[in-house]
Amino acid sequence: MLTEFGVENLVIESSVKTLPKDNPYFCFVAMVETLNNRLNDKDMVMSDIGLVIIDEAHYNSFTKLFKFFKKTTILGVTATPLSSNIKLPMNENYDDLIVGPQINDLISQQFLASAKISVYNVGLGSLKIGMNGDYTVSSSDRLYADFNMRSLLLRAYKEKALGSKTLIFNNGIKTSQQVYLTFKEAGYDIRHLDNKNSAKERKEILKWFKKTPDAILTSVSILTTGFDEPTIDTIIMNRATKSLTLYFQMIGRGSRITGDKKDFTIIDLGNNVARFGPWNAPVDWQKIFQSPDLFYQNLVMDEDIERQFRYVMPDELREQFKNSEEVDFDIYAEYDKNVAKHGKPTEVLALSLDQHTEIIKENAPDLMTALSLARLLEHDISQRIKHYSYCITKSTLNYRRWLRDDYVSKLRARLMKEY
Repeated sequence: MLTEFGVENLVIESSVKTLPKDNPYFCFVAMVETLNNRLNDKDMVMSDIGLVIIDEAHYNSFTKLFKFFKKTTILGVTATPLSSNIKLPMNENYDDLIVGPQINDLISQQFLASAKISVYNVGLGSLKIGMNGDYTVSSSDRLYADFNMRSLLLRAYKEKALGSKTLIFNNGIKTSQQVYLTFKEAGYDIRHLDNKNSAKERKEILKWFKKTPDAILTSVSILTTGFDEPTIDTIIMNRATKSLTLYFQMIGRGSRITGDKKDFTIIDLGNNVARFGPWNAPVDWQKIFQSPDLFYQNLVMDEDIERQFRYVMPDELREQFKNSEEVDFDIYAEYDKNVAKHGKPTEVLALSLDQHTEIIKENAPDLMTALSLARLLEHDISQRIKHYSYCITKSTLNYRRWLRDDYVSKLRARLMKEY
């Protein structure tokens, strides 16, 4: 591009060790590590640089270069001016922030596609936070490679993205490989890509992804930057993150607009929308730039997000209870009623058991069918138990497990008595 504009430039790659004495170049392009090595070796001197432009400036790897350009104007460019390392805020290296248009403005000006957002509630209590402030790969793999989460992912795809070109982001390679096998066994055209693929394999996979209308590509973070495929219809975040930058990067892969594409689908399986807000909502970047610590402190806690979950029975399961006019039960509302009349907290679970028993009776002609329907309600039961534990402010995992097991046992006993 620089050459096209008539700007004499030099790409400083591994083969370039020094600069010619009669330096004819007005611009240099380099990777951070290569340039840092050359400048540290002192074989390359850049004493007359007037402007340094840093792309993806939120990455802290660039700060090692600043000591070589103390008297130079430095311009950092990023879509998300929030440091990738919470211990190294951007305001320690940059004096001012110039904010561009908001995402909703770019959508209205038809520079970006509009988003259809679908959220599936996921319990993240088993996830651990690593040294970088984000969820660890190992704990994410344990959760997202699990059969239940893979089943939820497959259901979400069928419900919201069936037949669309889909890019799935995972936190770990193990999860991505399991996702690949799950979709492959279900008969879908899918590929897996991670940093262990050779350059040739990566090229072939991305070529296939580009030309296949209903392609599904599952990957880790390798495609969050430096990847541009405007024909993507759906982004699935099959992971949770506490990184606002990563949140925008993942979704951004699907936001490119084309002649035929005016919108795209976002499927969130990590409570990320609840944590950061909708992708197209305005963001006060100045406030975040000035006080990044405050931003992180004010992020909604996972437990607070999960307190707001409301169980919605999937359509396939609802069909099993088609004789019941109402299948929902609001633990929070019933608990408030119970408190108002000074009742015992356990009365709420008794009412819930009554309701579960009733809807099973309405749809099961015999005991075997009734017990089968009871097993299908396990996710609903777990959600009710979790809400109940929040109400009584006793939400340890072991206590919830005991409550759930006791509830299931009582439900089975009731059904055996009824039939």
